[in-house]
Amino acid sequence: MSINREPDPTLPRRFVPSRREFLALAGSAGAHLALMAPRPRAARAAQTSKIVAQEAWGRIEQLAEGVWAVVSTPLVNNDWTTLCNGGIIAGGERVVAVEAYGREAGAKWVAERSRELTGRWPTDVVITHYHGDHANGLAGYATEKERPQVWLTAKTLDLIRKDDARREFPLGTVRAEMLDGARLIEPEKSTSLALGGPTITLHPRRGHTASDITIELEEPSVVFFGDLLWNRLFPNYRDTIPTAFSQSIRAGIRGRETAYVPGHGPRPEAGDLESYLVLIDEIETAGRRSFEKGVSPAAAAADFELPESVSDWHLFNDSYFEVAIRAWHKELAG
Repeated sequence: MSINREPDPTLPRRFVPSRREFLALAGSAGAHLALMAPRPRAARAAQTSKIVAQEAWGRIEQLAEGVWAVVSTPLVNNDWTTLCNGGIIAGGERVVAVEAYGREAGAKWVAERSRELTGRWPTDVVITHYHGDHANGLAGYATEKERPQVWLTAKTLDLIRKDDARREFPLGTVRAEMLDGARLIEPEKSTSLALGGPTITLHPRRGHTASDITIELEEPSVVFFGDLLWNRLFPNYRDTIPTAFSQSIRAGIRGRETAYVPGHGPRPEAGDLESYLVLIDEIETAGRRSFEKGVSPAAAAADFELPESVSDWHLFNDSYFEVAIRAWHKELAG
């Protein structure tokens, strides 16, 4: 297994979450993302975006007129305020916030930046999937006067509620009320939202979980991928349906210049998408080959090596290879 175990002085020290924080995110991408950080590459393509806000927990990058990406950097200062990536999309009539983030403070920060950048508090919030690092902070968008419309699939809503029912620490009535009033996205067809100028399309997909959403614009060409796309971080396969995961990733990649916003990690630069697809394919090969030969996921993981193009990508520990291969075995076993 090709993993550099030597200390890397460029990485922040390991963050140890409180028990309450860890339980709130257990099972989500955040539960393991909070313990890992990407290694910087020696050379990177120039960023075309403009940073318009930056805090200890992340930054906001302007991608185009009325379109911003929220890029979380939880490991830089051990700060979980936002935890996942997301965005802001503004039109003349509506302002959409992408994701509800890991904490209420994160959602509130994004909403406040929305008002600074667009003159408006978000009117709508789209949650891409049920994991806590993307959904727990929803109540942070609510004020005495403002309560944005929530958009998500029925499956995602059901999974959030099941997750909430298992929580030792409830997340509050405001969040529950916002979820009760959610608009449900069609599970089999795209939903268009006219914002008063730009129109965004909510594409139902699956793979990272049983229900995922990508938020897409045609002009400018932008795709908010949720956790179907990870960059410079080994993806979380805990709830993954591997075949659908691979198909959804490829379906969301466009054949023209596009700004992509991953669920975690920096925005992709030259070669990053290709490297991600190589990694996904190598995981599939390892999963299928070991299943056909009757090799256990643990044994297959012990022999798995990261492809050269992603050898500097980071993962928390060796178990995530096994988790990914086990997801393939589960699917192949039917």
